[in-house]
Amino acid sequence: MTGARPALSRRLRLMGAAIAIGAAGMLASVPAAFARGPDGIADVAEKVIDAVVNISTSQTVEAKGGGAMPQLPPGSPFEEFFDDFFKNRRGPGGGKGGEKNGEFQPRKTNSLGSGFIVDTAGIVVTNNHVIADADEINIIMNDGTKVKAELVGVDKKTDLAVLKFKPPKPLTAVKFGDSDKLRLGEWVIAIGNPFSLGGSVTAGIVSARNRDISQGPYDSYIQTDAAINRGNSGGPLFNLEGEVVGVNTLIISPTGGSIGLGFAVPSKTVAAVVDQLQKFGELRRGWLGVRIQQVTDEIADSLNIKPARGALVAGVDDKGPAKPAGIEPGDVVVKFDGKDVKDPKDLSRVVADTAVGKEVDVVVIRKGNEETKRVTLGRLEDTDKVQQANAKTKDEPAEKPVTQKALGLDLAALNKDLRTKYKIKDSVKGVIITGVDGSSDAAEKRLSAGDVIVEVAQEAVANAADIKKRVDQLKKDGKKSVLLLVSNGDGELRFVALSVQ
Repeated sequence: MTGARPALSRRLRLMGAAIAIGAAGMLASVPAAFARGPDGIADVAEKVIDAVVNISTSQTVEAKGGGAMPQLPPGSPFEEFFDDFFKNRRGPGGGKGGEKNGEFQPRKTNSLGSGFIVDTAGIVVTNNHVIADADEINIIMNDGTKVKAELVGVDKKTDLAVLKFKPPKPLTAVKFGDSDKLRLGEWVIAIGNPFSLGGSVTAGIVSARNRDISQGPYDSYIQTDAAINRGNSGGPLFNLEGEVVGVNTLIISPTGGSIGLGFAVPSKTVAAVVDQLQKFGELRRGWLGVRIQQVTDEIADSLNIKPARGALVAGVDDKGPAKPAGIEPGDVVVKFDGKDVKDPKDLSRVVADTAVGKEVDVVVIRKGNEETKRVTLGRLEDTDKVQQANAKTKDEPAEKPVTQKALGLDLAALNKDLRTKYKIKDSVKGVIITGVDGSSDAAEKRLSAGDVIVEVAQEAVANAADIKKRVDQLKKDGKKSVLLLVSNGDGELRFVALSVQ
């Protein structure tokens, strides 16, 4: 039910505490902070503790083999935790580890995480990875009451889930605060179920905001040094007003324990996701219908954009909202619906958070000039449904390609033989790269044989002579770099800036 994912060359861990995890990772923990903190922490904890719940799940999995019970000190708080897993590993046939007639039998595993009540009708928020693939989900309240829960909906992109259960008694619920108002150094409180030790309260500060740790398309985490560990996943991060400002989701740790690098999904994102999951049971995100990439300093120089900013449109979906609005490859989006776009992540987040069907103004820079496009947003589908054209063009006669050199590249006009050799779709037009000088800027930018140059300096090219002519002109004009629009064999586009000096 839990696992670890690599990030930033370190181990980035999901914190839902699975029973089957190793003892070494559980026993190692480093305090995140030693400061006493503000006096109000106790008052906040007392006010909200009953709204924080433990989440227990079970899942039937295929047995992979036996394992020895970790050697733990007598009376260790983890002794019972591991005993529940190891003592019943003998299967119905009496074999060790569930083995029967030489084969391992399916077994049930349990997992523990955290969550919090946002509605006294029995609505609970947690992480998707806490309940993913579970056969059964139970809510354990602060007083020990255990109630079976049902899944309302999940959003894998933000790792959030909403559950519901029938309240056996009046409940305490908490409200969302405004995560946008958090300041660096502000005190926050984490409450959850670390290592199955339910109702644990820790405190720390906001270490950073809008943190992108490359875990999803909408990364904008709150970073905190409040001690959070395995089992805290899905638990709330409170401000000193007792409002939920985040959902504790990830830690970076070489040991599995807290080293003061914890990450929470901000409440602004959580509240919107929870609202949609309750209404629709799914997420309905806005969709612009473009593929975007970073505006590097070289690309910005080629496009006369100072300073480098925005999201460069590398491709436009033929059936997307951007195409009829007049947005084209090579445009740089610098503002969306009145919000500044600093980089591609900004655009992805703001588009996803915008209501489907809303008309918005999109400001783009095209050939050095700002233009405003009016776009009616579509709905982002969870799976790509790109339709590939099946039409076949008339066979071209076989011919020996005429190769020219420019920018450290061997270039040739596309023909049937080259399309077959490099598996280039008929819909891709331009000049094919047949070789790359290993010491050139092109090699450093990862251009390779089989890539197709579609445009040079935002003008279409049909042969190698076109490219050489454009490059020579740019040199005369004193340009330091040239912007290429490059396609792979499947027609996926990207922009690459190469030095012309």
